[in-house]
Amino acid sequence: RVYLSFAEAGDADKAGTAVGYGRLSADNKQLEDFRVIFRQQPKLSTGNHFGSKLAFDRQGYLFITLGENNQRATAQETDKLQGKIVRLTAEGKVPADNPFVDQKGKRPEIWSYGHRNPQGLVLNPWSGEIWEHEHGPRGGDEINIPLPGKNYGWPIATYGINYSGLAIPEAKGQVVPGTEQPLNYWKVSPGVSGMAFYDNPRFPQWQHSLFIGALAQRDLIRLTLDGDKIVAEERLLGDRNERIRDVRVGPDGYLYLLTDDSNGKLLRVGRD
Repeated sequence: RVYLSFAEAGDADKAGTAVGYGRLSADNKQLEDFRVIFRQQPKLSTGNHFGSKLAFDRQGYLFITLGENNQRATAQETDKLQGKIVRLTAEGKVPADNPFVDQKGKRPEIWSYGHRNPQGLVLNPWSGEIWEHEHGPRGGDEINIPLPGKNYGWPIATYGINYSGLAIPEAKGQVVPGTEQPLNYWKVSPGVSGMAFYDNPRFPQWQHSLFIGALAQRDLIRLTLDGDKIVAEERLLGDRNERIRDVRVGPDGYLYLLTDDSNGKLLRVGRD
């Protein structure tokens, strides 16, 4: 099977994130029997903040990131699927142990909430936990380890400000009771996008690293880990001046990067 997410049009020129899967044909040239298994509801986006990252955990559950469609308040509203991470079975069903199952007025798909626009989602190969990162507004990009039923703050708790330079209207501070603090945040937003843990013998110097692309700062970020602690940060590709949209580790141990441009590239990156 091949799973993919996409922006699906709805009524009144609004759209939302959708996810489906098909089976790769025997000649590896097309997807057959494609079916949609999830739709973000309600559809509110006019072209902003779709989220749309996918990851499977070791139990085979599918996690999906959903941006708040630039409708800030919805990230705190658990009757909507904006600003959430949801957890489903591989067939798109709701697991019985999701945190809001059978709670009136709350969407049972929700795993965690209070997210802005998550653009990275990946399984930690050493701990088995799902890690997520998301765009802040002007400042406040952050990394989280999303736990069931927890509130990650947006927009009431944030380290960022509005693009105008003014405070986020709903914000109550950087640390707000009832919300979770990020594992890591940036005061100046790199524009994080794509994320990959490095667990391959080809480049031993990169072991226990987390690689993240940067759209705004046009770079590749390498974070050195000690367990769940980030102990160092390195920038690797700033001289290329290209927006990095996605980061993957290939089976050959090289990094593969997608650039975000009208003439986008697939880059293969190693080290001496």
